[in-house]
Amino acid sequence: HLEGLVASDPEDNVGLRIRERTSGRVLAYFSAIGKLSQSVLQALDGVDCVFFDGTFWSGDELSRPGLMAKTAEDLAHLPIGGEDGSLKALARLSARRRVYIHINNTNPILREDSAERRAVEAAGCEVAFDGMEVTL
Repeated sequence: HLEGLVASDPEDNVGLRIRERTSGRVLAYFSAIGKLSQSVLQALDGVDCVFFDGTFWSGDELSRPGLMAKTAEDLAHLPIGGEDGSLKALARLSARRRVYIHINNTNPILREDSAERRAVEAAGCEVAFDGMEVTL
């Protein structure tokens, strides 16, 4: 977040692909994604596990209750839900594990009984939790 220092662009994304040397399995780590660009989708292709930006469920998650005027997209976080949200894209991945990380405390997926959490799980994705361990 270099607001005011450089011009921001939703395509300014940083992610990691980590290959386990022995098994060759690949983990993708994308904690802050402003847009699902073609390069991000290519980096997610063929991974075994993906940790993905789950900061906000909706673009207006902070503005709706009056917490902030900015949208999720203004803060360089692609929402999970909605027509252009990340959930639809993650559901199509071949990865065995698709885990949402970096979840804001306003995000309803943190509540196990929420409709949003059920939507994430129905899409074959998971919500990270403290102490979570993943074996590739």
